[in-house]
Amino acid sequence: MELLDQSVVPEHAHAIKSEAREFAREQIEPNAQEYFQSGEYPHEILEAGQEANLVAQDIPEEWGGRGLDLPQLLALTEEFYRADAGIALTLQLASFGCEITYEYGSDEQCEEYIRPVAEGDQISGLAVSEPETGSDLAGMQTRAEKEGDEYVINGEKYWIGNGVEADWVTLYARTGDDEDNRYGNHSMFIVPTDTEGYEAEHIPEKMAMRASKQAHITFDDCRIPEENLIGHEGAGFMMLADFFNHGRVIVAGHGLGIATAAIEEAWEFTHDREEFGRTINEFQAVQHGLADMLIEFESARTLTWRACENVENGTQAGYWAAMAKTKATEAAVDVSEQGMQFHGGRSVLDERRIARAYRDARIPVIYEGANEVQRNLIYGQAP
Repeated sequence: MELLDQSVVPEHAHAIKSEAREFAREQIEPNAQEYFQSGEYPHEILEAGQEANLVAQDIPEEWGGRGLDLPQLLALTEEFYRADAGIALTLQLASFGCEITYEYGSDEQCEEYIRPVAEGDQISGLAVSEPETGSDLAGMQTRAEKEGDEYVINGEKYWIGNGVEADWVTLYARTGDDEDNRYGNHSMFIVPTDTEGYEAEHIPEKMAMRASKQAHITFDDCRIPEENLIGHEGAGFMMLADFFNHGRVIVAGHGLGIATAAIEEAWEFTHDREEFGRTINEFQAVQHGLADMLIEFESARTLTWRACENVENGTQAGYWAAMAKTKATEAAVDVSEQGMQFHGGRSVLDERRIARAYRDARIPVIYEGANEVQRNLIYGQAP
């Protein structure tokens, strides 16, 4: 069974897809179960990905990357998440937030912060969500106050990928309180994690994507120079809105990869398992269930790749990104749940790939904006 075929993938993305598939088979798949059970950070696999030029390579060539575009990143994402979502997330978070700096920052910022990430010498993070605020970007309360030639940061961030491991994070913080323009009150900053007043600790054990680490960050009079402001004050919301349009297409790829793993596992299991003297795929109810899984997957994949084209071209990007993210991540939940049902009692064993896919599928429906918020965006931006 070949679900992630190249028929819907633009030709220029075929090569990177093949590279990603080979890396996933050699580095991610064989280690997935070990890292899921241990919950350890996969340093060695990250280093291998950096050496293979498959990490942080959306960064433009002028700053040391390969300049991979959105279709190339989506092709890579499908393959990585099919192999294991936790390790794949670690690999992709290694450059999380860099796009904001290389799109809106200065050459000096890119040289100091972006190039080391592209060359595998550093990793980054993006600090947006807060303990009491997840999807409401205009409601974030962490504050950056201008004092002389510095900004002083106070507040908290939560669920921050690489909050502990990163060399620096891109921070979304409040710099204004204009009630008439609630979308112009936030700005983006570069914050080195060794800055005094920056403290981060790992969030305790998660049920899924355990090879990826998220953190709770506190800022206590954390001072950064004014040149660490990205772009200009008040532009943070709009920067993130554009960033998340691209990111949500990639998260749709997370869903496609997880769904692929669930379908592959269910297909193999139902064709091997015997009940009442025959393999269970011979029962019509099981055949219908497998057919529904394929319908859900193919619908999601077709929509995702259509969305990818529209977002890349700037055609109603927010609408299509929200559509793809919602459909693909929910398809992953549906097909992994059906796969669990086909596996029966064995589905709950940690050693089963279907159990890992089922757990992992619950996460992308929440991050990059919960799907309830995506439905608001879809309705509000409908053509």
